[in-house]
Amino acid sequence: MSASALPAGSPASQGVDASGVHAFLDALEAAPEIEPHSLMIMRHGRLVASGWWAPYTPDRPHLLYSLSKSFTGTAAALAEAEGLLDFDAPVISYFPEFEADITDPRSRAMLVRHVASMSSGHERETVDEVFALDREEPVRGFLLLPPDRDPGTVFAYNQPTTYTLAAIVQRVTGQSLTAYLRPRLLDPLGIGEVFWQRGRTGREIGFSGLHATTDAVARLGELYLRDGVWEGERLLPEGWVARATRPHIPTAGAMGDADRQDWDQGYGYQFWMSRHGYRGDGAYGQFCLVLPEQDAVIAMTAATERMQDVLNLVWQHLLPAFGPEPLPGRESADEALRERLAGLALPPAPGRAAPPERAEEWAAAEFRSSEEDGPALSAGLVPDADGWTLGLTEGENRLDMRIGAGRWAVAEEPLPTAVSGGWTDSGTLAVEVAFLETPHRLELACSLADRTLTASWRTQPFKPSPLTSLRAPRGSV
Repeated sequence: MSASALPAGSPASQGVDASGVHAFLDALEAAPEIEPHSLMIMRHGRLVASGWWAPYTPDRPHLLYSLSKSFTGTAAALAEAEGLLDFDAPVISYFPEFEADITDPRSRAMLVRHVASMSSGHERETVDEVFALDREEPVRGFLLLPPDRDPGTVFAYNQPTTYTLAAIVQRVTGQSLTAYLRPRLLDPLGIGEVFWQRGRTGREIGFSGLHATTDAVARLGELYLRDGVWEGERLLPEGWVARATRPHIPTAGAMGDADRQDWDQGYGYQFWMSRHGYRGDGAYGQFCLVLPEQDAVIAMTAATERMQDVLNLVWQHLLPAFGPEPLPGRESADEALRERLAGLALPPAPGRAAPPERAEEWAAAEFRSSEEDGPALSAGLVPDADGWTLGLTEGENRLDMRIGAGRWAVAEEPLPTAVSGGWTDSGTLAVEVAFLETPHRLELACSLADRTLTASWRTQPFKPSPLTSLRAPRGSV
């Protein structure tokens, strides 16, 4: 948890019309392809609305995917201010051991500001090519892959650019990103513990992999909204916010989807420009929206592939809710919104209790999946006086999970999960497993007739990995 709560205010006192927030919640919950996990709205420096859809909770870290990049860019700004990093220096100058290998003139001309703005000169996402070239040291693989154009002339959303920026920060500071940010950003902002995935080099990967609370996202957005000043103390170098949040490279059409208007507004230093304000964002609906004209910040986590739809709903419902003046006489409306936010919940998967006439068959059966359907798994069921436990085996790893018939059964070990579902008929068990520190949910169906297990992702992890890894990477140093 954060060291101290964010200052709070009623929506009406900060000029926010509660009916607009209700409309936004209605629209989110009516959209079958959007699964919201959390929402925090700041206005005039006050937290005016916050809610978590159970089984998600305020103190649980959530995988931010590419919203991690905005924290990496902030670390680079702090390193620059300390004289450790130069945005106008060649990237290769920070890796002299690769000098002899890197002969392409465009690779050698690539500057730190080019990787910070996704304008390395490559015209595509290169992460698979880069890791194929050098899995042990991806920075070398990235520099060995010649850019298609001169650096600074073309945008491509390209993970190795941010990976390289993160590697430079960690090299010049001699610390991990989290260790470097702890006294300079995380602690002063009142952010609790965060966790960042590491790669084979032992470095935190920078472009993704950060697990943090929604509160942490809101605080970062509020710091940027306040030009890098927090409670009267300047945490970010003067002028950095303006540099990071203006377009350095055009992005129109770069994401290959005409319906992604908010990805066509340009890219700064690890921040996207939006039709309104600017943002950090991550796959499946992780958002830090900063709206200077409205003096507002919106932090969200979710599980959806319809990220543009989420932004459209923000612009449609929340933007008009931000008025210029306090709204008198709205106490009952604000209280109704507070009560709604306190009771948010995702519906559990449907299912009944086990059919008693076939209980012995279910307890004796073993179910196996095909890799074609999802992860290769086997499963068995163990009954007790209180219900059933599903034992899921993947390779050498085993997950034992209580089945919450009609509710979410939350467990912290062996990793944070919530399980719901049950028997849809006497021969079919269907459950859903939400991995609570990620945007991911696995749907499982066991058929007694043929002893098969079907496994499919509602939102699929980007990186194939064991189910037991779908959690914040605690214990890293």
